[in-house]
Amino acid sequence: MAQPNPTADNTKEQDNPDPKAVKPEDMPWFLKEVQNLEPEARELFEKYCMIPSDDVLSHVKQFRDKAFKIRPYPCLARFTFLEVGLTLSPQYAEILQRVKDGDTFLDLGCCVGQDIRKLVFDGAPSENTYGSDREKAFMDIGYDLFLDKDTLKTTFIGADIFDAESDLKDLAGKIDIIHTAFFFHLWDLEGQTQAVRRVVQLFKDKVGSLLVGRQLGNIKGGTSEKGRFRHDAESFAQMWKKVGEEMGMEWKVDAWLGEEDLWAKTQKEGLGDVGWVPPGSRVLNFTVRRVA
Repeated sequence: MAQPNPTADNTKEQDNPDPKAVKPEDMPWFLKEVQNLEPEARELFEKYCMIPSDDVLSHVKQFRDKAFKIRPYPCLARFTFLEVGLTLSPQYAEILQRVKDGDTFLDLGCCVGQDIRKLVFDGAPSENTYGSDREKAFMDIGYDLFLDKDTLKTTFIGADIFDAESDLKDLAGKIDIIHTAFFFHLWDLEGQTQAVRRVVQLFKDKVGSLLVGRQLGNIKGGTSEKGRFRHDAESFAQMWKKVGEEMGMEWKVDAWLGEEDLWAKTQKEGLGDVGWVPPGSRVLNFTVRRVA
C-alpha cells in the first residue's frame, strides 16, 4: 500500500514532538505529580502488579517520567495515558468472552499496554493478545510499569501502521478484535482512510470482525487548524462505508459523540489555546462490526 500523505504538520507537534525540544515547564498541561488515578488503573497496580497502595503513585510517576523523555505527548504529561478506555466500550463483556474463547485481540496504538493488562486481569489468556505502537520503547516501559515481563504472553510489535513491510504484516488476516484509542484522529481524512484500509487487512476475512475505540471528534466534522480531520458520527461512518465498498465488505458503524465539551474544559483548566482541541471538540466513541 502506498504511504499516506497526511497534512505536513500532522506528526510534528503533539503527535511526534522532539523530546529534546520540549521542556515540561514550557507545557501548560504538564503535571508534575499524579492528581487523580482512576479506580480501574489503581486496581491494576494494587491487584495485578501487587504494588502496595502507598507506593502506587510514586511508581506511576517514575515510569511516566521515563516515557515522557521518549515522546512528550500530552497524554503522558497529564497521566491520562493510564486511562483504561477499553472497558468504556459497550462491547467489553463480549470482547472479554470472545478472547477467553480463543479470539485474537489487538490493541493498536497501545502505548504502555494498560488496556491489555486490564483484559488479562479480567481473565483473558494473554497469549491471545497483541499490542502495537510506533514507539517500541513505550511497550518496553509497560513491562516495568506493570511488573509482568516474566508472566505476560502478549506479543508486542513496534510498527508504523503505514509501513507495509513492518512486522504488522505478520498479523494480516489473523485478528478478530481490534481496539484503537485516540489513534485515527492523528491524521487528515486521507490519512485516516488509509489507516482504516490497513486495519481491515489485519482482520480475519469473516463476518463478526470487531473494532472498538474512541478518539477526538467534533460536533462539526471537518479539519481542525492543525490539519487533522475531526469526525462527527456521520463522517466517521461514511469513511468506513467508503472503505467497505472498495474492499467488497459491509461494516455496521455505531458512533456517537460524548457530551463533555473538551474545548471548554481546556479553558476552565487554564490550558490556553490547545490547537488540537478546537471549539466543538468531543470524544467520538465507536463500534464497527463486519456484517457482510
